[in-house]
Amino acid sequence: MAALPLLALAACGYGSQAKHDTTAAIAAGAEKTDGLDVVKIGYFGNLTHATALVGKQKGFFQKELGATRARYQIFNAGPSEIEALNSGSIDIGWIGPSPAINGYTKSDGKSLRIIGGSASGGVKLVVDPRRIKSLKDVEGKRIATPQLGNTQDVAFLNWAAEQGWKIDAQSGKGDVSVVRTDNKVTPDAFRSGSVDGAWVPEPTASKLVAEGGKVLLDEASLWPDEKFVITNIVVRQSFLEEHPKAVEAVLRASVETNRWIAANPAEAKAAANERLESDSGKALPAGVLDPAWKSIRFTDDPLAATLASEARHAVKAGLLENPQLDGIYDLALLNKVLRAEGRAAVDDAGLGAE
Repeated sequence: MAALPLLALAACGYGSQAKHDTTAAIAAGAEKTDGLDVVKIGYFGNLTHATALVGKQKGFFQKELGATRARYQIFNAGPSEIEALNSGSIDIGWIGPSPAINGYTKSDGKSLRIIGGSASGGVKLVVDPRRIKSLKDVEGKRIATPQLGNTQDVAFLNWAAEQGWKIDAQSGKGDVSVVRTDNKVTPDAFRSGSVDGAWVPEPTASKLVAEGGKVLLDEASLWPDEKFVITNIVVRQSFLEEHPKAVEAVLRASVETNRWIAANPAEAKAAANERLESDSGKALPAGVLDPAWKSIRFTDDPLAATLASEARHAVKAGLLENPQLDGIYDLALLNKVLRAEGRAAVDDAGLGAE
């Protein structure tokens, strides 16, 4: 069964939609990977996509690709990135679980594969403490989510249902009013009082805190070991089949980037912010950047079991019709890279390609 058209997005980004960029210089004497002139990489201008931000800023992707140029495209929303992947405008992309699920199911399993993880966490329920003092006070209030059917929208609807509240998923009306609001304007809506809180990713959550909001709930607390997928790496299936060496090179760079982030957290945070400034023209202030960065975990593991859970939550909310996710993962190349470093393989939760 296909996903409903409205199930679509990961959180909206802060960079210009479909902005092209190349950054790092090609090393002298480098050779092309898989004979390719270019590998086209997509990501959002979000801290939850910091593996891509830092890997680009520090030149890790270009180093692994050799003389094959890493060309980047920046997106604001999941559907445009999925469309670019399907059309061949990008080959590989960093993207959230909901658009990955939607892109896979709408194409009957033919458009993409998830080939690696990138980030966990970084999603919070932030409220106006003058109007909401406890979780039970959320009932009857207006809560923003980024978009109908997006990853955070599904998470909030599922959490609200677990509280016993009834909400019509399509209209957002019910015991709580769900107000679908682009992350870029949510701080203004919060400041004006048109919403009482928001279930949003970083750095929007920390922007709301800077506006006087209070973190009422960190979504990580709802998941086993406080881990859940917020960003995956996906690839166009035809590109994976035709250019596995290029895909492996990008995965090596991603693993190297995450290792560098873990070893150099302060420098990595600065590099991500420098890339955000280059991409969007505006860096995040320290009061937003520091708490936002602290709440995100960077991981090579795609946390496949949590993606399966998120799909079930979307079905329960009425936003997805029994998705057939068998084959959505192909972790062979990632596990090859991890084994080469003496690390354990990661699991696809039974949803791997044959």
